Amino acid sequence: MTNVQRAAEVRGKTMRWAWTEGPTKGMTHEHTFHDDGTVEWRDVNAAPRDSGATASSTPNPAKKERVEYGAVKVSDDVSLVSYLSSSGFTLTVALNFNDHTVVGFASGAKEWYPVRGTFEVVD
Repeated sequence: MTNVQRAAEVRGKTMRWAWTEGPTKGMTHEHTFHDDGTVEWRDVNAAPRDSGATASSTPNPAKKERVEYGAVKVSDDVSLVSYLSSSGFTLTVALNFNDHTVVGFASGAKEWYPVRGTFEVVD
């Protein structure tokens, strides 16, 4: 990708997104948006990788994936964020920093899901 924008409201931040609608309803994912233009995320309820679980019983339950992201400031309170995971799913969401809501779409080659939730900036 070339000329990808990474809005200051997102770049360098860690956020927790709690999903209220969509395929991950009830889950909370922590997203870290690195200054180098990559994002990694994890399920905050998954067991840590070094929890003592054996590889055969829990194959990297909290393994973080790290891919490139784009983030564009839409208005004073809203930024649009998008990334493509290695599984082939794209997540595109609008983050409203005024009321801390997140709304958007998760899509794959043959599936498309509206998503909604809340978020907090944790770092």
